[in-house]
Amino acid sequence: MVMKMGGHLLFLSLAVFFFSFCQATSITSTSTKSLFFIETNQSAATARSCSYTLSIKTSCSSTKYTRDKISVAFGDSYGFEVHAPRLDNPSSKIFESCSTDTFQIRGLCIYEICYLNLKRVGSDGWKPESVKVYGPDRPAITFKYDKFLPNGVWFGFNHCKKRPV
Repeated sequence: MVMKMGGHLLFLSLAVFFFSFCQATSITSTSTKSLFFIETNQSAATARSCSYTLSIKTSCSSTKYTRDKISVAFGDSYGFEVHAPRLDNPSSKIFESCSTDTFQIRGLCIYEICYLNLKRVGSDGWKPESVKVYGPDRPAITFKYDKFLPNGVWFGFNHCKKRPV
């Protein structure tokens, strides 16, 4: 379902998109790993907020664990994006090899998720196997990595179709 947006609403939504930031804290546990909650700092007056769940599986051929800084950004073909600049927490054993970590992210409501990028900064290295994103009123989408991430650059997939202007 595609919703038409007025010029002012589109401008406000884009402004919120450019000024969204995130922070993570642990809230509960699922299975053997923690569920982490990430909230974007956006004004509810200018944009609707939605909840997303990310399930990130670390490959068994990854390093035993990583202390690297891990960031994620995902979005739609209209340019709306949810960005979490820090998913990792070195003291809580996130992103160990052969493990799955689940994150609850609250941020800007976007349409169909069609791209996802990860960024790793550090010297340990990390090999995600896959990232599965669950969004409101949409089927889950899986992005298969199974590659060691390069250091210091965004790396991912873009399956977005061009939208008419």
